[in-house]
Amino acid sequence: MALRAYVVEDNPTIRENLIDTLEELAQVKTVGAAENESEGTNWLTRHADRWDLAIVDLFLKKGSGLGVVQACRKRSPKQAVIVLSNYATQDMRKRCLALGVDAVFDKSNQIDALIDFCIARSQRQMSA
Repeated sequence: MALRAYVVEDNPTIRENLIDTLEELAQVKTVGAAENESEGTNWLTRHADRWDLAIVDLFLKKGSGLGVVQACRKRSPKQAVIVLSNYATQDMRKRCLALGVDAVFDKSNQIDALIDFCIARSQRQMSA
């Protein structure tokens, strides 16, 4: 069973490549995407039963990924929120984890770790 993922990423090339990669390698089915904070926040909160994984970039055309993360704080324990950003500094990782993020990955060098996270999460979901 594939994880149902929602992607909040403002760069269309990165978004499309990420979706293709995760669907091909990590047992993920993308259920939607947004390029700004309000669109992502609205969809994730209004469709709380339709996603298992939210993948959020920190810097968006309008708003911030931190706002999206904050909106997901009351999610089900079965749902995961991860940050995928070029700005995955130690301080930003701490801030994201304090907001309840399950993991933070650097776009430039941790895509394999993101794939591994998704595969592990999917396998846990299947065995539950």
